[in-house]
Amino acid sequence: MKAAYFMGIPEGKNEGYFEVKEKAVPTAGQGQVVIKNMAAGICGTDVHIFHGEPGSADVNPPVVLGHEYSGEIVEVGAGVEGFEVGDHVTVDPNIYCGHCYYCQTGKKQLCEHMEAIGVTMDGGFEQYSVVPASQAFKLDKNVPWKWGAMTEPTACCLRGIDRAGITTGDSVVIVGGGAIGLIMMQLAKLSGAAKICVSEPNSKRRQSALTLGADAAIDPTQPDYMQQLEKGLGQDGADVVIECVGNNAAVKSAFQFAKKGATIVLFSVPKVDATFPLPLFDVYKKELTIKGSFVNPDTHLRAVKLINAGRINYEPIITHTLGINHMEEAIKTQMGQESIKVVVDPWDEN
Repeated sequence: MKAAYFMGIPEGKNEGYFEVKEKAVPTAGQGQVVIKNMAAGICGTDVHIFHGEPGSADVNPPVVLGHEYSGEIVEVGAGVEGFEVGDHVTVDPNIYCGHCYYCQTGKKQLCEHMEAIGVTMDGGFEQYSVVPASQAFKLDKNVPWKWGAMTEPTACCLRGIDRAGITTGDSVVIVGGGAIGLIMMQLAKLSGAAKICVSEPNSKRRQSALTLGADAAIDPTQPDYMQQLEKGLGQDGADVVIECVGNNAAVKSAFQFAKKGATIVLFSVPKVDATFPLPLFDVYKKELTIKGSFVNPDTHLRAVKLINAGRINYEPIITHTLGINHMEEAIKTQMGQESIKVVVDPWDEN
């Protein structure tokens, strides 16, 4: 079978490279299933790893990345119950140790020894993978493979939505109209938000936000963006702001968009050394609540249920599909302004 290995970053370079190699098809051990991988998304974390920054866990090349993926079970190992050959599944990549301080105090997402399929061990950018059966979740067979690959980012977004604490009738601003922002927007709507505004400089992404149900989509590069926000929400700020970009301009706007008493969720994955001058007086005077959000503890099944029920629309979000021989192009396309979400097809070898 074909597998696209991330080989790390050559000395003197600022980005990595992939090599597609032949690899033996894995077999299922005790408690494992073998999956024929059908679609794998390019995540912002993959982009960070490609540039030498850490993912949710340490990366040690060569390794097959791809932690957002779906496929069909082709082998079931001994001791596995509830799965059979032919089942369509999605994979929750995060595997927690279960015995560190954080695992034992209800904060397993902060596990000190977390492993992740497609980060620390081979994942979705290959034609077959073997995973613990505990990490596989059934998809309805009518769910498109590409949509199934969106389960993991949707599960992470659900964690962010939980952290945001949206109350029915709240006004919400989503900063960023990329794939994460557009999923967040739909989840905020399902959570009962009365008005939702997406702040995004890219006109194509603003239009996608409106297509998916945003009440307004504003351009934060325009001088009147705060007036646009007030017109879109019907008030001068939001009860909840969820930042999904990861740069200082986006974080600054999140504080500007927050009304008194608001909650701000800094959801994006920033650069490791990124800092932001916190507007302390705003935090004090507005009595703001600021939260982070990390990975997807206990939300993967909820994401599967939403996808199986057709409650999230990914059609305008998935804009590009590339084959397994074009991994660098896939990463760079994901970084570009013309894409929203890039998906890799492990079986397209062109």
